[in-house]
Amino acid sequence: MISDRIKMGVLAAMGGIIALPASADFDAEAFPPFERCALCHGLFGESANAKFPHLGGQKAGYISAQINAFLNGKRHNDGGQMVNIVSELKPDEIPEVVEWFSSQDAPKPSGDGSATGAALYEQAGCDSCHGATATFPDAPHLTAQHAGYLTKQMRDFRDGRRVSVMADIPHGRLMPEAADAIADIAAYLSSVAGQ
Repeated sequence: MISDRIKMGVLAAMGGIIALPASADFDAEAFPPFERCALCHGLFGESANAKFPHLGGQKAGYISAQINAFLNGKRHNDGGQMVNIVSELKPDEIPEVVEWFSSQDAPKPSGDGSATGAALYEQAGCDSCHGATATFPDAPHLTAQHAGYLTKQMRDFRDGRRVSVMADIPHGRLMPEAADAIADIAAYLSSVAGQ
């Protein structure tokens, strides 16, 4: 009869063998840092899910400002997922991530647009900061972005759940109150070719 001590030893050894694949040799540092971001934002900055914004062709200043806003607690509207990811980046990896995504092609536009949204966008003067000729390095391009993402961000600004890192610009007061108006602007922006 096998002693309890031998049984425990065999079980412990088997447990170690079974656990080997779980502790496989994966070295995250062997991959470029932007590949961690690509899990949600797409390798070339074109995300497949409207929950995650396209980053391809985005202004380098904006990407950098947002990473820093998540790191220093000024932005936190995503349940903490971004804070966890950017906290894994070493300070010297952030410029590499920024350069990678900002140097990619802008995403392709989608949807049929909205004439009402175009008029509302122009009336609000959004193009003065977000347009192709605007000189604000931290203001993002909004064109060819997911309509769902834009809608959520505009609602968050309107409702005070998100504040701009450009604190002197009162984004919340610039947002339309009506949900339909926000959706129209988002539909318009998503249908315009990226800048």
